[in-house]
Amino acid sequence: MVLAVIREAVSIFLCAVLLAAVITRFLFQLVRVKGNSMEHTLKNGDLLFCVRPGKYRRGEVVICRYPRRVSRTLEINAAFSLTWHTLFVKRLAALPGDVVEIREGQLYVNDAPVPDPPRMASPPHDYGPRKLGRKQYFVIGDNRLASHDSRAADVGPIPETMLQGHVKAVLWPPNRIQIVK
Repeated sequence: MVLAVIREAVSIFLCAVLLAAVITRFLFQLVRVKGNSMEHTLKNGDLLFCVRPGKYRRGEVVICRYPRRVSRTLEINAAFSLTWHTLFVKRLAALPGDVVEIREGQLYVNDAPVPDPPRMASPPHDYGPRKLGRKQYFVIGDNRLASHDSRAADVGPIPETMLQGHVKAVLWPPNRIQIVK
């Protein structure tokens, strides 16, 4: 009888873990902001509600992975392992086929200036012009002085497979609850 109860508890636990994995992989996930690369839009410690499916649009805030950034790996055996990638919050500045350039601190997409976020200045470093390839995206932090993003050589434009979701809202702390634009 005790063995049956333990078996049932383990089954319920495994089903809950599997359900959580499916939900976070295909529907939505919660992500905590670490750092100040998205100040003043998002603050360090904000808890974000992010949705998975949907078309990506220029100017929206997204969750993404960077190349070669892994937070931890669990080796099950020689043939199977689980990898947790480090996630980053950035603004999607340019889409596949767009031309990105930064001249004298001003971001241009397809030769049109993109306004800096409120109270944020862009660094005077030039970039590009660079035409994005098929399925390449250019992400940049709102706090351009403190953001490691697609401008950096070790990141560059990221492939679509590294986009992990759309940031929709700040859920925590209570005084910061808001829709993210």
